[in-house]
Amino acid sequence: MKIAVTGAFSYTGKYVSRRLLADGHQVITLTGHPDRPDPFAGAIPTFPLDFSDETSLARSLAGASVLVNTYWIRFDRGGNTQAQAVENTRRLIQAARAAGIMRLVHVSITKPSLDSALPYFKGKAEIERIIHQSGLSFAILRPTVLFGAEDVLINNIAFLLRRLPVFGLPGDGNYRLQPVFVDDLAALAAEAVGRRDSYTLDAVGPDTFTFKAMVELIGARIGIHRPLFPLPAWLALAATGILGAALGDVLLTRDEVGGLMANLLVSDKPPLCHTRLSDWLDANRASVGMKYASELGRHYR
Repeated sequence: MKIAVTGAFSYTGKYVSRRLLADGHQVITLTGHPDRPDPFAGAIPTFPLDFSDETSLARSLAGASVLVNTYWIRFDRGGNTQAQAVENTRRLIQAARAAGIMRLVHVSITKPSLDSALPYFKGKAEIERIIHQSGLSFAILRPTVLFGAEDVLINNIAFLLRRLPVFGLPGDGNYRLQPVFVDDLAALAAEAVGRRDSYTLDAVGPDTFTFKAMVELIGARIGIHRPLFPLPAWLALAATGILGAALGDVLLTRDEVGGLMANLLVSDKPPLCHTRLSDWLDANRASVGMKYASELGRHYR
């Protein structure tokens, strides 16, 4: 089939596209970063992800059977807000319908809620509602924290452990999360492309950690042991704000701390993904955290 993927040159979209190509599909991408390095050496035709022009979006999607949507934003920056991301995604889905797309595979988040006080989780729930009302066949995949060669959270925890004498935990660090390997998520997306039934799945890994235990695991696997200190959430945010200013980035947001401490990044469903964070860290111990992964550098510069 001809499959459209948003952000095939980015993080999740790259892994999904790689699997789709291996399955023999034709892949095109809609991207807001056409100047990014192309990991597919021109094998994937590129079109602009211009949310202001639904007609152009529909024209770019013409002939595709399925849209795999990985688009979202991690935090508000200028006019690029969570509310705008909801509206952008609504326009994308509308354009997909106009283009004759029959199926949508969408990457969401665990435990989205229309009642959430956290814009990230509320926005994801609003998109899920739009998808349910779209009339399209759909698969909604709900991952937690992703890990992989290009991830931000796991890599940057390792980066800080390698360079700071101590590591501060937001709160007591006993809230839980269930990290998932990005290629395991991509495998679920590739499988969803070939199905026709509508469903929603939690895409989570096999292990559940407290945040403190996960930081300890990362340190142990890279051979660095630092004292871990619990900090009030506001103080942890202030400290990461100072570090972020020094690094020219946003390390952590209030919503991310809120989601972690509310145990929103863990599932009560059986895990569908099988790669263990410990195994991945063992295989990548020499590289993880050696370079800082900048969110602003990746998406805004």
